[in-house]
Amino acid sequence: MDMDTVSALAEGRQVVTVRGAKNATDLPWNPHPAFDGVSLKHLVTGADTDGALSCHLVRVAPGKTLKTHVHEGQWELHEVVAGEGVAGIDGATTRYRPGVVAVIPKGLAHEVTAGEAGLCLFAKFFPALL
Repeated sequence: MDMDTVSALAEGRQVVTVRGAKNATDLPWNPHPAFDGVSLKHLVTGADTDGALSCHLVRVAPGKTLKTHVHEGQWELHEVVAGEGVAGIDGATTRYRPGVVAVIPKGLAHEVTAGEAGLCLFAKFFPALL
């Protein structure tokens, strides 16, 4: 799965909140501030929801890892939309492939490693990532 394929997941999609609508295609991919080979497309931000939730497309390049980390204040929901990989959640290993959804409670250590084809997640945070 090349990055053009991942980018196409947002093509023509519209994100609508009470603050207005935005075209997902026009939103930029942002390098993750801590993890090499990981980028995010911020579809819904805390500013859109008064801090209640945020939603992001997360693309992980082949073989790259969102190393072990914890979100102390947010529950996280991963929906695998493309590619494949492996998640470690509180010491348990889960195979990530399209159709898998994982719920990660706040304060729980987790990591995600993309497979040979890369990985794309729809990640939601409750409350929003700041």
